[in-house]
Amino acid sequence: MSFEFITKLPTPEEIKGQLPVPASLVELKKKRDAEIKEVICGNSNKFLLIIGPCSADNEDSVCEYISRLARINEKVKDKLILIPRIYTNKPRTTGEGYKGIVSQPDPEKKPDFLQGLIAMRKMHIRAMEESGLTAADEMLYPENWPYVSDILSYVAIGARSVEDQQHRLTVSGFDVPAGMKNPTSGDFSVMLNSVYAAQQAHSFIYRGYEVETSGNPLAHTVLRGAVNKYGRSLPNYHYEDLHLLINLYNERDYLNPACIIDTNHNNSNKQYEQQIRIAKEVMHSRRLNPDIYKLVKGLMIESYLEEGCQKIGDGVFGKSITDPCLGWADTERLIYDIAEYE
Repeated sequence: MSFEFITKLPTPEEIKGQLPVPASLVELKKKRDAEIKEVICGNSNKFLLIIGPCSADNEDSVCEYISRLARINEKVKDKLILIPRIYTNKPRTTGEGYKGIVSQPDPEKKPDFLQGLIAMRKMHIRAMEESGLTAADEMLYPENWPYVSDILSYVAIGARSVEDQQHRLTVSGFDVPAGMKNPTSGDFSVMLNSVYAAQQAHSFIYRGYEVETSGNPLAHTVLRGAVNKYGRSLPNYHYEDLHLLINLYNERDYLNPACIIDTNHNNSNKQYEQQIRIAKEVMHSRRLNPDIYKLVKGLMIESYLEEGCQKIGDGVFGKSITDPCLGWADTERLIYDIAEYE
């Protein structure tokens, strides 16, 4: 065998026992989960902003960012629900590069998954304690879900994971919203099939057990742009794209039709400053069409304390070491602008 088994990691139960969520935060999460669910189900007109760094690489800078976000949240909470991005696993197209804090709690050192799991939970719990906000993360590895199931209020399934059967089945057992992104090809039918699968009950093998799930009625679509066969980015946030998605939703019996627009990635061609323009165009489309207003429940925005990105080791506090992000001044202004549309 080419596998070398390094060490047996603690179970999710053992990690949760070592780093439990305080009782006061358990109640906070229940309240936040209920508020977010009401938006996805169409019972609340509040708008979701899933916002934060491309990857959560440093506990101090992430918590500083989220504390700032919490102060804005107090001012816009009648119109918006801010869900900080604390993305602890980073997908890599070629398999090379920084893979997130779960893999490398110190980006300048070798992988250490035990310390990574501890660092991930510490950061999430500290962010909740200091901000009063519960977060979103990406489920890159389905078997990792039990390590964060008591922490997250939102989960994203990436473009390269959305076609995977195990991701779809695992989402069917969630009790929080899960955004299923369109694949890199841009195929809406693949994305919608993933949503449909996640909304159904399933039986399958998971972490050595035979399990049954009841289906996740909060699974929904996320438009993040696409790539054509020549490698060029194709946006899919325009009015016509949203109208097409409405028609496709209407062709099949989905629970709680909903969509989130990812303003970065191929929608912006990774030109991070374009997120401002894209966010405002989406908000304008919602104003123009009541069906789009009803379908589009929120935006995903990549931002951090400092704009742009840096190489690992450059040492700029609060600057992304993966994809470039909006800086804080632009972020704050954009949040207030989005609230004005509501």
